[in-house]
Amino acid sequence: MPYRDARTIEAADQRWQLVPAVETVTWEGSILDCSIGDSVFAHRDGGCRFPGCGVRFGQGHHIQHWAQGGPTTLSNLAILCRRHHRAVHEEGVQIEREPDGELRFRGPAGQPLPEVPPAPWVADDPLGVLRSWNRAAGLNLYAHTATPQWLGERLDVGYAIDVLHPRASY
Repeated sequence: MPYRDARTIEAADQRWQLVPAVETVTWEGSILDCSIGDSVFAHRDGGCRFPGCGVRFGQGHHIQHWAQGGPTTLSNLAILCRRHHRAVHEEGVQIEREPDGELRFRGPAGQPLPEVPPAPWVADDPLGVLRSWNRAAGLNLYAHTATPQWLGERLDVGYAIDVLHPRASY
């Protein structure tokens, strides 16, 4: 495809040159421009935009549906994982883009969905932190800490009952 057909867009301080990859003819005969690539979404959205969702991949969703005249532009698109894309189309969840570019989600009854706090901080070496906590508590854990000392012999039921319930008599 000749590069003269390419478009240049800017997103998150980066410039992208997009070559139109697909043109889909809608049932009305108009052209739906699908030239915005997934890499632009991944860079801008970083995954599903639904509050609290951590899925890193998803599907492009038209905020104003293309069947109602919504353009296929970055400002009208957001990535939603499969579950949340279905929630928007089939369960009545609503999305609006604010003038500052932020997305606002509303439940089926129109109530605003609360913002979800970011995931808690995790240390660069979580295993090292856990080991230091265990040492401070006087625990010496190693690979066979949870290995039982049972060697496969038959269970002594009488002894087990005596240990588990000292007042039991048989």
